[in-house]
This record gives sequence, structure tokens and C-alpha cells, in this order.
Amino acid sequence: MTVSTARRRPRSRGSHAATAPTLAGAASLGVRSALGGPRRHGRVIAVFPSAVYLQVDRSAEPAVIALTASDAVRPPNAIVLAAPTRQEPFLAVREGDETFVGDGCALIGGRLRVRVRRWWDPTPVLGPLSLARLSHGERALDAVTGPWGLSGHDGPKNLADACLAGDLAHAVDAAERIVGLGPGLTPSGDDALSGLLLALRLLGGAVAGGGRAVWLADWLGAAVTAHTCDRTTSLSATLLHCAARGQASVEAAAVLRGIAGQDPLLPAARRLLATGHTSGADLAWGLLLGCRAALALSAGRPAAHGGGA
Repeated sequence: MTVSTARRRPRSRGSHAATAPTLAGAASLGVRSALGGPRRHGRVIAVFPSAVYLQVDRSAEPAVIALTASDAVRPPNAIVLAAPTRQEPFLAVREGDETFVGDGCALIGGRLRVRVRRWWDPTPVLGPLSLARLSHGERALDAVTGPWGLSGHDGPKNLADACLAGDLAHAVDAAERIVGLGPGLTPSGDDALSGLLLALRLLGGAVAGGGRAVWLADWLGAAVTAHTCDRTTSLSATLLHCAARGQASVEAAAVLRGIAGQDPLLPAARRLLATGHTSGADLAWGLLLGCRAALALSAGRPAAHGGGA
């Protein structure tokens, strides 16, 4: 009887891909640079019933990619899977699992392989808008959006006052104090800033005379995304980078289209407000402030609502 002395070979990355169940996905253009390049190593940093978050090593932005169920919230850094919440093999993923992203795929160990079959654009096209349309949208959003939820902090009022006046120095100072403010994977301060950046850039870019709002978005975006890895979570840093580029979640984009009169605003606003524990409400507050600032700066007059937003 002959006994083989050959050592057992370790499983290769290819064998992981061969054994992992495969799902089709629709990916945001916001993650195209990461998915379209060569394979990069990463790991799973968070797992929820409706989403899995992957942190990619040695990447600029996006540093975090979300795999979301087909019936879940869709952030601008998402690959939407062809599977609803709580279905296998989505639930097989575990925090800390090794991942590889690139070549049009996301591979999580031997548990799950996602192949991108199509792309979607996270940047809504809103213009051209009239000041009257923008003012109408601001009033409608104001009717369903409450004040920012973090009480006992003067940041919201300082930020609102500075943005409505187009005061760059004070706006940057107030925004930098808000980065990372609050608990969770996406702190309240970051959610509010994301909404503000989106509205300033997208609504300001769609309305006549909105150049000052876009200019403010440029500088605020540069300020709040500088050194974000040291100031907030990796997921929240990625979402701030997306917002600075005008890339919105599907839910936030629907609200922006509602402000522009392209979609019904109130149902979209209510869906946004219902997302997350406070994330939707914080994002809505930022969208409202950005809408007011874009309106005030485009019209060249003080905002009628004052600085409280």
C-alpha cells in the first residue's frame, strides 16, 4: 500500500469563489472605482438583517461598500442584491469575514459572491428650477421635518445661521464641530451634514443664481471630509465623501426630486424620516437647511425663517 507524501494544498481564493453561492447585484456608480479595479482585500465590519458593510483595504473612497437587500434602504455606496431581507445566503455572512472586492465582484469568503450585472446613478438630476418652485418645496418639507434631534448643542443654530448668510468661515467652523457628533455607525452630525451638502450642491446647481450655494458646498465638503478617518466611523466618512460629490441614497434623492416637483414630496419625506433610528430625521434636517440656504443665497436675500432651521 502506497502512502502519498504530498501535502494538502491550502484553498485558494478561486476555490472560495467556486463554492460561494452567487447573487446578481445592481451597484451604485459611487462604488464603480472600487468594483471596477483589481481585487482588493477587506473584511466585513457590520452585519444587519438588511445590509452587510465591507471595508476595503488600501482604498481612497469609497472605503466602505454596502451590500443591501432588495427591499432595504439604498445608500449611495450600495450594491443592491437580488434577494430580500432575511433570506439566505444573505444571513450566512458574519462580522469579520474576509472579503475581496474588484473585477466586478464582491466575494465574502466561501459564504457569498455578488456579481454586478447593472449600475444605477446616485446623483439625481433636478434642474432647471425656479426660485418659486424651490420655495414651495422648502415650505412643504418644513411641514414634516422637525428640529435636529441633538438637544443642548449650539452647533445646529450656528451652522444654520452661517449657511443662510453665506458666511464660509463660520460655516466651516460649525460644520467641523459637528463631524462625528453622536453615537452609532452614522452619527447624527454626519447625517445632517450629508443632507446639507446634497441640497446645497444639487438644488443650488439646479436653480438660477445658485452658484454661491454650490461654492459653499465645495468648501464645506472639503472641510468635513478632511481627515474623516480620525474623526468619525469609516462608514460615515464614506457617506460624507459621497454627499460631497452629490451622491445620495435612493430615499434622499426621492426627497430632492420632490422638492424639485418631479415626484410627490410628502410620501418621499415620510419614507426618509422612517429610516434608521434617527438617521432619516437627521438627514431630512440637513436637506431642509441646505434647501433654505440654496434659496436664500440664490435670491440674494436673508432667509425668511431665520437661523434655527
